[in-house]
Amino acid sequence: MLFALGVGDQVLAVTHECDYPPEAAGKRHLTRSLVPAGLSANEIDAEVRRLTGEGRHLYELDEPALRELEVDLIVTQAVCEVCAVSYDDVVAVAARLPTRPRVISLDPSNLAEVLADVPRLGEATGVAEKAIALRSDLEQRLERVRVAVEGASRPRVLAIEWLDPPFIGGHWVPEMIEIAGGTDVLGVPGAKSRTAEWDELAASAPDVIVAMPCGWDATRARAEVEIRATEVAAIGAERIWAVDAAASFSRPGPRLVEGTELIAHLLHPDRVDAPHGVTFEPAPLPAPAGRS
Repeated sequence: MLFALGVGDQVLAVTHECDYPPEAAGKRHLTRSLVPAGLSANEIDAEVRRLTGEGRHLYELDEPALRELEVDLIVTQAVCEVCAVSYDDVVAVAARLPTRPRVISLDPSNLAEVLADVPRLGEATGVAEKAIALRSDLEQRLERVRVAVEGASRPRVLAIEWLDPPFIGGHWVPEMIEIAGGTDVLGVPGAKSRTAEWDELAASAPDVIVAMPCGWDATRARAEVEIRATEVAAIGAERIWAVDAAASFSRPGPRLVEGTELIAHLLHPDRVDAPHGVTFEPAPLPAPAGRS
């Protein structure tokens, strides 16, 4: 969002997960994950549950580096404790810094709140007018999608945010599906993602599955679908797509609009073109047992 507002040159450091635009990845990293690399989806889930259950942190913040940078503003989030350094930790560290930086936490639960954060961040960085223009552009793009799919049949869509164990996509994802001309069979707009049983997923009878494992790209998403091929195939969807969640679905920023455009293309390719530069892959699966 900061780069979209044109203030990327003022960004002194980022988290270890910040990789877009490419210039962001070259900034100094102030965080690291305490979850070991190389784990499977199930192992990651188990490790996260273990650490949080023990009251331990998932991420470490480099306070000495932050002190050295003498920042004026820290932008963080508390949408999901699994996705970022603890907000309370950030506030505590900021209070100890000589510069006493302002801390802004962007914590949207739906698309309207994501878009509202654009002018909020624009005010904080001195580019209020540019922020208003950016928000307007994003809103117009969403409206174009709504108009493009108006009157079309609405496929039943299941958004899976994690596959082992399965999680139902929440927050802004159900809205994205609705705007894109689909019906989310299990997600609740504005509600947090939740775990589910495979039987529940099958009972939802979706026409389309969109696999969007949180924080992973389309290739990894397809691989996760293939690992759980038997369970996913048993859901009985007609089409299965793997998408880049890290780019267009997991993170509450401007690229959620691209994600909405992508879903509209996947559901209604005759009405909406695929957004430029957004990756997705079909995930072919064997027929479930009992079918030929």
